[in-house]
Amino acid sequence: MNHLLIYLLVINATGFLLMRSDKKRAINNRWRIRESIFILISILGGSLGTIFGMHIFRHKTRKIKFYIGLPLIFSVQVIGCVIFISYII
Repeated sequence: MNHLLIYLLVINATGFLLMRSDKKRAINNRWRIRESIFILISILGGSLGTIFGMHIFRHKTRKIKFYIGLPLIFSVQVIGCVIFISYII
């Protein structure tokens, strides 16, 4: 269980920091992080960190793929966890 918590902390911190990094790159007109990387990080469990980063840094908030997609990924993950936990209990 501890490994899972550590993994979730790391993957969410990664999503958050990638949002910050991409925002800085956008401001400085530099090479950008692919949108597919943000989606992948979210699917792998970092959706909450990516969502927080999106709102805190005001980055990609106008893109429907992110505004709707990331909360949808998070919702599916939460529902999946609830079903899994209720199944093993």
